This record gives sequence, C-alpha cells and structure tokens, in this order.
Amino acid sequence: MNDQVPKPSRHHVWQISRRTLSKAWDDSIFSESAEAGFWTCLSTPPLLLGILGALAWVAPLFGADTLPSIIKSTLSTARNFFSPNVVNEIIEPSIRDITETAGGEVVSLGFLISLWAGSSAISSFVDAVVEAHDQTPLRHPVRQRFFALFLYIMMLAFVVITAPVAVVGPRKVSEHIPLGLQNLLHYGYYPALILGLMAGVTVLYRVALPVPLPTHRLIPGTVLASVVFLVATLGLRFYLRWIGSTGYTYGALATPIAFLLFAFFGGFSIMIGAELNAAIQEEWPAPATHAHRLRNWLVRRTAALTGSTDPAPPQSNIPAMQAPDPVEPKS
Repeated sequence: MNDQVPKPSRHHVWQISRRTLSKAWDDSIFSESAEAGFWTCLSTPPLLLGILGALAWVAPLFGADTLPSIIKSTLSTARNFFSPNVVNEIIEPSIRDITETAGGEVVSLGFLISLWAGSSAISSFVDAVVEAHDQTPLRHPVRQRFFALFLYIMMLAFVVITAPVAVVGPRKVSEHIPLGLQNLLHYGYYPALILGLMAGVTVLYRVALPVPLPTHRLIPGTVLASVVFLVATLGLRFYLRWIGSTGYTYGALATPIAFLLFAFFGGFSIMIGAELNAAIQEEWPAPATHAHRLRNWLVRRTAALTGSTDPAPPQSNIPAMQAPDPVEPKS
C-alpha cells in the first residue's frame, strides 16, 4: 500500500485557495479582523505602558542613551509601516507621554491593570487563530483569556530583554568591523526585522492552538500573512497620501480612522494566514507532534500505573490528530 502524501499540483493549489477563502468567509473574517483591530487600538496605550515601563528600569543598565535610542528606532520603524499622521499624532505622543512617567508606574496598581488591558489584543489574535482551525471547543474561554495574558507577559519579557541588545549590539559591533561589513549590517536591519516578525507570527500560530501543528506546516500561513500585511499597509499609505492631496479628508477623525484601518489589516493578515494553514491541514493532514504523542503516552502510562481506566486523550477535529499512536509491544 502506498502511504506517500500526493505532491501538490495545480488542482490542489486551486482547491486550497478556494477552501481558504470559503472557510475565511464562514468564519466571518471581516468581523473577526475588525474585532482584533478594535482591541489592538484600545490595547496600544497599556501595551506601550507595559513595555516602556519595564524598559525604563532595564535599559539604563546598557547605557544612559539606550532608552532614547530604543524610542528613536521604534518611531523610525513605525514610520515605515504607518502613515505620518498616525505616527505623529498617536504613536509618538503616546510614547513620549508614557516615557516621562513609565519608571514610577511599574510598581503601581495601574501597571498591573495595564497588563490585563494590554493582553486584549493578544487575546483577540489567539481567538481568531483557534477559530480558524476549529479548535474553539478544546479550550475553555476563561482559560484561553488567561492564556493570552500569559503570552502577553512572555512577549513583554522577551521585548524588554532583546530591545536593549538589538539597539546597543549593532552599534558596538559596527565599531569593530570593516566599513564594508558595516554597510551590510545597516542594510540587513529591515530584512532581519521582517524575518523576526515572521518568526513571531509562526510562534503565535504554534502556541495559540490547543492541539498545535508541526512548525514547518505553519510557514505557508506566516508567509501569506506577512505578504498581505505589507501589501495592505503600502496600499493604505498610498491611499491616505492620495486622499490627502485631493483635499477630501475626514477632519479630526482622519488619524484615528487610519490607525484603526492599519490595525484591521493586521488582524486580517493574521487570520487569513491561519485559514490557509487550516486548509492545508485538511488537504494534507500532518502527523501528531512529538509533544502531543508524549502527552498521550504519559496519560496512558499514568492510567496503567494507578490502575484506573485508561482515559481518552484530548482529541481534536483535525484528522491527523485523531490518528492512534503506535501500539506499544507487549512484554
């Protein structure tokens, strides 16, 4: 019997594309993206408070000018993705205001509340990814909300640790390398940034699912999400620049609407990538991950040692995850 997985063909690509769009429509991708964008906008101030509040304590350990350098790099990167009005009227003033009092807010009750509020955006992304893979019944909503809070705290710790190194490291390295390599280091910043963002999206796709897929099976969705977000942001920047040149604007609402649109496309790209991964999983089911097999084995061994009835391991509606594990040889 031939157990080899059929190679992708033009028919498979067309079928997966149709299934991705159909499933995205059935999962209300526009409403889910709007919800993610809404919570992203509301979570931006507490998110900045959490990051800058922690950096206010950690960054000075790397030098007095580390925190200003991080802020400068953040604003420079934001200008490459968002429109000038969004950066100048929303992002930059928020960062400047929070930085002035961030150090004292870390130990306050307001900072703890900001952790919960800042995790709302992460929670909306986790909900969207889980729904795209039809795994919503596998995790209780309250547990999933606290799981999103845990992911946010882990992300916060990662940013606080890596941000000073990312700012100080290249500058220190450039002082001890030839000029040619300095140019390579300078022009390689944005490709490295894009790869870092793609790695973050892949990690989100992996850890958000109660029954995760193998990491390499998440790469197509990550690539699609990155391409959709980059194309959407570039198109939105062009549209905002064009509409501003015509004189037809939304007045005082122009900047908040633009920021909300950027956040909407961010949620849309995350969800469409998850839908693609789910469609590929339906067409070519992946085997269970090593962690899933280990968990099932531990459940069986624990039941055997305690003499209790062998409980059924957690199941998923993903076909490959329902496949039985190899039978252990009898002694």
